[in-house]
Amino acid sequence: MRRAEALRTELHHHNYCYYVLDNPEISDAEYDRLFRELVALETSYPALRTPDSPSQRVGAPLGERFAEVRHRVPMLSLGNARTDADVQDFDRRIRKDLDTDAVDYVAEPKLDGLAISLVYEDGVLARAATRGDGVAGEDVTAQVRTIGAVPLRLQGGGWPRLLEVRGEVYLPIAAFERLREQMLEAGQTPFKNPRNAAAGSLRQLDPAVTASRPLTMFCYGFGALEDGDLGATQQDALAAFRGWGLRVSPESRVVTGAPGCIAYHRAIGERRDRLDYEIDGVVFKVSDIAAQRRLGHRARDPIWAIAYKYPPREEQTVVRAVEFQVGRTGAVTPVARLEPVDLAGVRVSNATLHNIDEVHRKDVRAGDTVIVRRAGDVIPEVVTVVEQLRPRGTRPVELPKHCPVCGADVVRAEGEAVARCSGGLSCAAQRKEALRHFASRRAMDIDGLGDKLIEQLVERDLVQDPADLYRLGVDDYADLPRMGRRSAQNLVEALDRSRRSTLARFIYALGIREVGEATAAALAAHFQGLAPLLAAGIDSFIVDEPGIAGVGEKTAAALLEWLDAHPDAAPGDEPFADWLAELGVRGLRPAAAAQIAERWPDATALRGAAVAELRGAKHSLIDGVGPIVAAHITSFFAQSHNREVIDKLLDPDIGAITWQAPAAGSVAAKAGSGRQPLAGKTVVITGTLSRPREAIKARLEALGAKVTGSVSSKTDYLLAGADAGSKRAKAEALGIRVLDEAALMALTAGGSEPAADAG
Repeated sequence: MRRAEALRTELHHHNYCYYVLDNPEISDAEYDRLFRELVALETSYPALRTPDSPSQRVGAPLGERFAEVRHRVPMLSLGNARTDADVQDFDRRIRKDLDTDAVDYVAEPKLDGLAISLVYEDGVLARAATRGDGVAGEDVTAQVRTIGAVPLRLQGGGWPRLLEVRGEVYLPIAAFERLREQMLEAGQTPFKNPRNAAAGSLRQLDPAVTASRPLTMFCYGFGALEDGDLGATQQDALAAFRGWGLRVSPESRVVTGAPGCIAYHRAIGERRDRLDYEIDGVVFKVSDIAAQRRLGHRARDPIWAIAYKYPPREEQTVVRAVEFQVGRTGAVTPVARLEPVDLAGVRVSNATLHNIDEVHRKDVRAGDTVIVRRAGDVIPEVVTVVEQLRPRGTRPVELPKHCPVCGADVVRAEGEAVARCSGGLSCAAQRKEALRHFASRRAMDIDGLGDKLIEQLVERDLVQDPADLYRLGVDDYADLPRMGRRSAQNLVEALDRSRRSTLARFIYALGIREVGEATAAALAAHFQGLAPLLAAGIDSFIVDEPGIAGVGEKTAAALLEWLDAHPDAAPGDEPFADWLAELGVRGLRPAAAAQIAERWPDATALRGAAVAELRGAKHSLIDGVGPIVAAHITSFFAQSHNREVIDKLLDPDIGAITWQAPAAGSVAAKAGSGRQPLAGKTVVITGTLSRPREAIKARLEALGAKVTGSVSSKTDYLLAGADAGSKRAKAEALGIRVLDEAALMALTAGGSEPAADAG
């Protein structure tokens, strides 16, 4: 047993030297000898074999499909910068939000590979998953275990009990070229580019195939973290990764402000073609981890990070035609049909033109020679027209007056760039996409209702809207080509199961623009019923806080503190607004100073104001619902045909879709009533509770609480379930009230303030 453990430890060390440090200490032959000795021992004594043994990198059983893995913390995408000015704007916003003069960023190349999440439990690799849609990905643990750069067991010590490492799996360019040659020699269709090769290699059901491809990985961040610490900064976290045997980009640097970011982008760009891996830009992240948490994130991307992309590869080709496609939301989008051209390793025959304004701005016409590129190195787009090569007789492209699919009017709302078909669910193009979304796994989860079946239902005019799916019976479905009675019976049973849904799923299934799963869940938690949501106006989602627009709490406090410190200061003959603007109070802009002067006529009156009277901003009542999303929601429910479909879906004689309402007097019911007993309170959740943590978090936020992940002196309550650990100990040490679920229920029901420890 001791010899097997010694061999495992030695082999882990040599893997680290070879794959991470690129500095092998022994020959390949000596490594092979040690490896064979370990395999022989584990074969003779199977009980010695451990999951993190180097012998277990290859040979896991062949899987039938990839299981779904839901990420503990969503894997968000990054916002993009295209110019130096974009980076300067990003840095300006960060400095303003953090109220500081300069910000340090960690800069590193943005690899063009496949994003991966690695979960280590007590230092041992427990799970690996692809990014997927950011909420859930595919379980590729068996495949990732074959990658030599991924340690099966972390080196050293001091790692968190649970650590989720995030990074990019990629195929080096030289290895990609060798793989292409091998595939061509074998008569196989070669991969188009290194990214496709990495993704295709990792998603092989047989891990042995993945093992035959020389994949590697750089780690750049983290997600879930329990019972441990990575330091105060992003560079501290990367240093910890290195110490634990994880491979980190050697190009990672700390830079200061926009000038440092721009200089780094240019320096990497000059060496881009000499790197042994494909990149499409560089990434900048606020280094201070506490500042990252303060800045937070939008629906799809963190506020504290940005990717500065490089100009993608461009090619020249000819536009055969400009056509218009109709999407699920009715968007009528112009598309250029091109003479096929190879672009960055991909054969391109179509390119987006975004909207009719973009078509007119670029003046793209059928017959034109154009420059095309892959926007973000992914979506082909037309960059510009080569006007000197334009043939005679071409005509400008005009927005069609009628939908090319259903013939309904094409309308364009004032102030919107996108034109839309007014046919709604009567338009076959929209109907197909709406039905696909409605039946999808995370919406109504109607198993068996696939694309081909939806196309048949729409093309035969059997389904006008989602409610018609429930109207049809076994005989109706069985009459469809290649359906069969057994499949029809299974589908009807799946439809019956979907009738018992949740309000969140139902809202998401409706396909409201910009309303994803998280927003749908937040709406369900806030309104606790469909009727209140249907009746909601914009003011149900967004409120204007009193005060001066553009003046935050820090600026308001700083101004009043200055006035208090200078009790005799007055503007004299100078206009009060100009005097305020020239005081040098951080964040006080001339426009805000003018508004202050309108409300308070002089310095004496202003000294009597309160911070709450000065600060002002729009405030979202529901997480993820800002002014634009709120407008989409209210517009959707204001349309009569959408209300008619919803009525049919809920009609007991048609759709009969139901969900469980909150019990009278429950915390959820009170949250729906608008009462917020936890307004202004900060709550931390820990331990095992009776309901999913996300559901409890949504309820607490609906009651007005701010839910955070770590205990501090600013925490008001710790909601502690079974097996609460270090967070409870810290809360008790700080004198923070610890509640169990019963005590929380009593508190939010209007009970008395709980004792210091009700749990």
